[in-house]
Amino acid sequence: MTNAPTLFDWMGGREKLNELMSVFYRKVAADDLLQPLFQRMKEEHPEHVGMWLEEVLGGAKRYTEQRGGFKAMIRQHRGRKIAPEQRARWVALFFESVDEVGLPTDPEFRSALVAYIEWGSRRAMANSQPDAPPSKRETIKLWGWGEAPPGTD
Repeated sequence: MTNAPTLFDWMGGREKLNELMSVFYRKVAADDLLQPLFQRMKEEHPEHVGMWLEEVLGGAKRYTEQRGGFKAMIRQHRGRKIAPEQRARWVALFFESVDEVGLPTDPEFRSALVAYIEWGSRRAMANSQPDAPPSKRETIKLWGWGEAPPGTD
């Protein structure tokens, strides 16, 4: 796509993403399956995840500039032992929230967003295990309209 908007712009930008994070993390905090992972969630966690998604989806590089980038995000997941059912529930609540806040429903956008959330949540789960090898990636993987994920991280 030439001159195509970023996924971040297409979804409605920072205001819409912040709304999504607010709705989503209220659900996460109240969910029995996710509560053990998020019981000590800091008030600013939804904002930090929003900064991450903004950068990944083509917006400003605020996560890298203000939070330390990819390696800092990896450190947040190390040792958390995310279980497959917790990852799946996180994804389900995310897309419930996507619908609730009215993100675009066109198949191109939804396909790209589903692809990233599935890929990213699986990477987070893998990186959260005690025996996870160090990541080879140094920078945040930017996601766009239909790119395939890299073969290795």
